[in-house]
Amino acid sequence: MFEFGWLWLLALLPAPLLIRFLPARQQQEAALQVPFFDQVNELSIKHQARSTNRFHYLLLWLIWALCVIAAADPKWLGEAKSLPYTGRDLMLAVDISKSMDEKDMLPPGVASMQFQNRSYNRLDAVKAVIGDFAEQRQGDRLGLILFADQAYLQAPLTYDTATVNQLLQESQIGFAGSATAIGDALGLAIKRLKDRPEGSRRIILLSDGANTAGQTEPLEAAQKARDMGVKIYTIGFGADEQIVQTALGPRRYNPSRDLDEKALQEIAELSGGQYFRARTTEELELIHKRLDTLEPIELDELKVRPSKRLFYWPLGLALTLALLLALTFIPMTRRTERTQTQAKGVNG
Repeated sequence: MFEFGWLWLLALLPAPLLIRFLPARQQQEAALQVPFFDQVNELSIKHQARSTNRFHYLLLWLIWALCVIAAADPKWLGEAKSLPYTGRDLMLAVDISKSMDEKDMLPPGVASMQFQNRSYNRLDAVKAVIGDFAEQRQGDRLGLILFADQAYLQAPLTYDTATVNQLLQESQIGFAGSATAIGDALGLAIKRLKDRPEGSRRIILLSDGANTAGQTEPLEAAQKARDMGVKIYTIGFGADEQIVQTALGPRRYNPSRDLDEKALQEIAELSGGQYFRARTTEELELIHKRLDTLEPIELDELKVRPSKRLFYWPLGLALTLALLLALTFIPMTRRTERTQTQAKGVNG
């Protein structure tokens, strides 16, 4: 189906014709004239005008019409299609503070820390698991917040889950500082969800530390979320034990000693959500599946009509005709110049 975005602009099509038939303002004649030269020049111009004026007027009006049609935004609407969607809005808040560079994650299927030389950092593990979670939430609107010293909106709520995943994959340690502003991240997520329908607003916050920066207290943000009906699912991430080689031999230590599990639990309970602990990549994948069961994707049917804008076709044709019109004036100008030169020679 063909339609115009600005149909009323087509009323401007006859404007050049109306202007053409308006009474012209009379010009005063020059005080000094050279009769013989002007007569020859006028005869030449009139002779050429008789054969070209009508063609030029028609071409100019056609260029005007094409420009008006392009401005009216013509578009082609395809057949209506059904798309799956839900009313759920999920904001992902991911910690990218300096501690997320801790290399205590092992590839899936490797559970023993004796393979420490094969470990990779926490952010890479999050990219692998949470990125997959994001792309599988087809039908949900997803947004992405990255936080450290401050919280930054990386992607607003969108059905384009592939782009959300891409933005997550492009994140790097140090983009937002080295501290952990959990409260600010929650506050920003709540702000982005406040205008969305009630009963469908969710926040998934992943962190490996405690709130050490920002202006908003996490529990205050959780209370605000509870009042707005926003559920918060929190994930504490990081291994409980790691073995490092020292001069005195291997030593065990807890790389997640700074993780504030109590605060994350209180945030989740206060808002009606749940807290999860992920010590390995495999546990994070299990949480991913658990969230899918807690927040199932209930698909409804949404009818949309794909549209294709076509303004560039009439606009391109108008530019082409304008170029051709300009080219037609070149021989006319040369003939006029020759006629004027001959007239001046005779007059001289």
